[in-house]
Amino acid sequence: MRRRRRWPAVVAAGAVVAGVAGWAVAYGPLRAEEPPRTADPEAVRTARAFLSSWAAGDLPAAARLTDAPAKAEETLRNFTAGLEIAKPVLTAGAARVDGAADTGARLPYRAKMPVAGLGTWSYGSELAVARTEAGWRVRWELPLIHPQLNAEQRFKLVEEESAELAAVDRDGGAISAAEHPSLVSVLGLGGGKPRGEVQVVDRITGETRATAVRFGPEPGEGGGPLRTTIDARTQRAAERALAEHVKGRNAGLVAVRIDSGEVVAVANGPAGGFNRAFQGTYAPGSTWKVVTSAALLANGSVTPESRVACPRYLTVGKQFHNLDTSEIPGASFRDDFIHSCNTAFVALRGRLADDEMTVFAKDYFGIGPEWRTGVGSVDARVPVPANETEKAAALFGQGKLQANPLAMASVTATAVSGTFRQPLLVKGTEQPEVTTKPLPPKVVKQLRSLMRDTVTKGSASVLASVPGEVGAKTGTAEVTEDGNNNGWLVAHDGEIAVACVVEEAESGSGSAGPVLRDLLTELAERSGGAAG
Repeated sequence: MRRRRRWPAVVAAGAVVAGVAGWAVAYGPLRAEEPPRTADPEAVRTARAFLSSWAAGDLPAAARLTDAPAKAEETLRNFTAGLEIAKPVLTAGAARVDGAADTGARLPYRAKMPVAGLGTWSYGSELAVARTEAGWRVRWELPLIHPQLNAEQRFKLVEEESAELAAVDRDGGAISAAEHPSLVSVLGLGGGKPRGEVQVVDRITGETRATAVRFGPEPGEGGGPLRTTIDARTQRAAERALAEHVKGRNAGLVAVRIDSGEVVAVANGPAGGFNRAFQGTYAPGSTWKVVTSAALLANGSVTPESRVACPRYLTVGKQFHNLDTSEIPGASFRDDFIHSCNTAFVALRGRLADDEMTVFAKDYFGIGPEWRTGVGSVDARVPVPANETEKAAALFGQGKLQANPLAMASVTATAVSGTFRQPLLVKGTEQPEVTTKPLPPKVVKQLRSLMRDTVTKGSASVLASVPGEVGAKTGTAEVTEDGNNNGWLVAHDGEIAVACVVEEAESGSGSAGPVLRDLLTELAERSGGAAG
């Protein structure tokens, strides 16, 4: 490029506006847009006050802000007491108008629920606010507490202690808690570690329908040492890189073998804390564009050289933009991918059916069915979007998408190999069958090229010094409207795929980038760059 341009990096939707946009063309200039509508400020204040009172433990005050105070107080009390939740952290997102007329607002929020000394249960939900004779009130409905809570099912907490446990790595060497501190909470080394899960059960029969979240290690079999797929050297390198660059922030990292799906490293920050790498629930940000791009390339909507405009703004119910409201004049899809243009991906939403991302993620990336790694993990979720705004946000990893480093390491491995392989940490774990299709070879080749260019010419240049043909994708996921973001980076070196998330970050390249640079450089310096 001869002219200097300000290339956009990924950020989520910014200004809180609402309305239906006039954008209907994937390529070319913008059409005129309708004036955006904003949610009523008093409705938003009511929603935020409800969350604030709930988080503070003032359940009567929270209940009075609903249209069913008695039922709301009873349910909130049963939820927090029954699951032994203390001091929930509830973070409001960006409000939007609810419905075609300005009659209410919807406010998404992120919940972090400390459960019974087991760990933090993180998830997303949303609440609706409607105008009543008494003023604005939160519309009381069970799913506002958690999307899986409804009239037919409830939650049940099951707890126990893990048995005394020893563990070995993939080569049979003992895993030391002193040498691998992240694995203490992941595997439950030494025994006596709390273990449990929040189950979704039938309200009438008590039958378990699903597991909402698991905490702590799963029991080993046969009384012998737990046989893991961990590669000791890769594990040490991952923990060292995370400790060096995260500087006390919450973080998680997973590395898997591309040819088998075996987990060779799992690290968390803090090392002895919550297993964010396997149990976190995050919006994956623009790292998800790997999957979106695979779907668009597979159905023939684009090629890497297709012209796909990257404007400063694009409104689809709310305003989406790029970092510093930058743009790419005359952009190709390759430019949009390697420089992480959100608006270009939003503009392509008409090229995918409403449920296409959900179906594609399941059919090709194994996301949807339950995974069993041998320890507690939370599966990624790609729900069918409820409207055009959610669909637009999902294309660049926001909205209601849910993932963690385990899921995104697997996504990366699938993208660059073409074949989904269920991740595994504990050998001998009985895994449910997940049937998938191979990605077309042409799509795999295109994805590898796009990810390589992201390192050599794009937003993942932090990895340019790593020897070999490293490919990557950056991501910066918005958590709240005015708070810090989560920084993501996924990468591969041809043999391993790795994903890292760092909370309270400015960008994926700036926060997760140095971690993966150090890890991949150390792996490359080994003979042949092998992970094990």
